[in-house]
Amino acid sequence: MPEATSQLVLYTAAGSVPVVLVGALVLRATGNKSLTSSMVALVLIPILSALAGMTAVSGLMFTTELHRALVVLVVVAMITVPAAVLLGRQQARKTVWEKQIREQERAAEHSRRELVAWVSHDLRTPLAGIRAMAEALSDGVVTDTADVTRYAEQIGRETRRLSAMVDDLFEMSKINAGALRLQLEPIDLRELIDEVLAANRPTAERAAVSLRAEQPGDRVMVAADDRALGRVLTNLVSNAIAHTPPGGHVAISAGTTEGHAWARVDDTGPGIAEDDLPRVFEIAYRGTAARSPVAAGGMPAGSGMGLAIAAGLIEAHDGDVTAQNRAQGCRFEVRLPSPEG
Repeated sequence: MPEATSQLVLYTAAGSVPVVLVGALVLRATGNKSLTSSMVALVLIPILSALAGMTAVSGLMFTTELHRALVVLVVVAMITVPAAVLLGRQQARKTVWEKQIREQERAAEHSRRELVAWVSHDLRTPLAGIRAMAEALSDGVVTDTADVTRYAEQIGRETRRLSAMVDDLFEMSKINAGALRLQLEPIDLRELIDEVLAANRPTAERAAVSLRAEQPGDRVMVAADDRALGRVLTNLVSNAIAHTPPGGHVAISAGTTEGHAWARVDDTGPGIAEDDLPRVFEIAYRGTAARSPVAAGGMPAGSGMGLAIAAGLIEAHDGDVTAQNRAQGCRFEVRLPSPEG
């Protein structure tokens, strides 16, 4: 009896091992190419191994038992192969989705760390200036009326700058947390552009930059949140003014194309380095010195989050914003679905 069992084991192994080896080679060849092929091979390997082992044990004789086993294995293969392919694809999608989620979480964590490091650095400068000027005033180091007035005005400017940075941080945190709530309503882009133009004209005048609007005759309707879209255009215009040298021009225009409404902000500044273009909408990314803010007429340098906030707000509107260089200067374009498209 032990001898018969040993022979049974040897014949079964002799028949099934080659099938397993061939299956392993097939898996190695198709493992990184086709998920379907890999899943089919994984299911067929044990079935074909069992068939090969039974055939070897039967002495290559097509007996009734072998016929019955063959029928059973064929039916099992017909059921398990499609099931394995479907389940395998489902598991693969789940694995890919989980991998993407982990990558997004890592990217978000990296972004948060960068933001915290940047904020701690950028807040330190105005805070140090405010502290130094406040101590100079309280200690009586500055007593001249003109100097006291100048220090007070500078403290006020730095305080307003800090307040704007905190507002930007709060807005950016809402965007990143998905807590942004928009009140969509029909808006004519031309009217919103007129408001943005009026609000930013004093800033442009202080920077000696010409600011104008190029409006179409017909309405340019979008479904948008008035406050959010106004902030987007304001951020883009402020960025254009800050990066345009004195004597330059900034133009705002709007129109419709293929079911989309668009608004463009063109400037005559130095443009953006090609390496910086893909990163201009990242948080706190200011790029090279050529696009460093122009502190003309007492303009603040800004928080460095204006473009990132604009991109986040436009994404919440199911639109997109792009940046590209022109023959002279840079163009930022916002595209939104048009309800009339």
